[in-house]
Amino acid sequence: MTNCEHVDGRIKSGHDGRKLSVLDLDRLRAAPLNHDPFDFVVVEEFLRRDALAALLADFPQIRGIGSYPIESLEYGSVFARLVAALTGAELRQAIEEKFGIDLSDRPTLLTVRGRSDGNDGHIHTDAKSKIITLLLYMNPVWEHAEGRLRLLRGPGDLEDYATEVAPLAGTMLAFRRSDRSFHGHRAHVGERRSLQLNWVTDRSVVRRELGRHRWSARLKALSRLGSKLRLRATG
Repeated sequence: MTNCEHVDGRIKSGHDGRKLSVLDLDRLRAAPLNHDPFDFVVVEEFLRRDALAALLADFPQIRGIGSYPIESLEYGSVFARLVAALTGAELRQAIEEKFGIDLSDRPTLLTVRGRSDGNDGHIHTDAKSKIITLLLYMNPVWEHAEGRLRLLRGPGDLEDYATEVAPLAGTMLAFRRSDRSFHGHRAHVGERRSLQLNWVTDRSVVRRELGRHRWSARLKALSRLGSKLRLRATG
């Protein structure tokens, strides 16, 4: 498996990102910035076609629900190229240009999801510690009515949306977090693969999220151990 080095919420790679980038940044630069109901951009085919199949095959195995920090997962060299591209300077600069914002001193937090349990998708704006949220979907097909992210005009009605984004592989959505960046989706149960990249206010946010995940992982491990011991006791 390939490991990348994380420093202050950023990932350092020994490769030349310009040669190995799997992102089509020209599509991002050409896409319009929308302002209704809040600032966002949607880019289809953000992953280069010649890399898409290999990236889908190299997606980390995630059996649980919830978000997993990239540091907690194992993955191969192809997916490592994607991680490096997402956390690299070229993408940051393209996002800065698109949203008219300086992110040069802002750390990043990259998480991965593999499945939904029906409890995801509640209407929310994202935490105030997040400045820009970028979602990159990794599902080869999506025929469900559920699980399509809706950008909403308010907090009270999932049907009052300006845009609906199907979580198809290669589709990217980025938005500026604000008090009106309401979004959500109809409850879905099953595989729903995505990466979420956030530029956050400071490094303490990254440390807190990583710490929270470590505690969660320990509790899940203890729960599994307890279940096994109970089965042995009653077997």
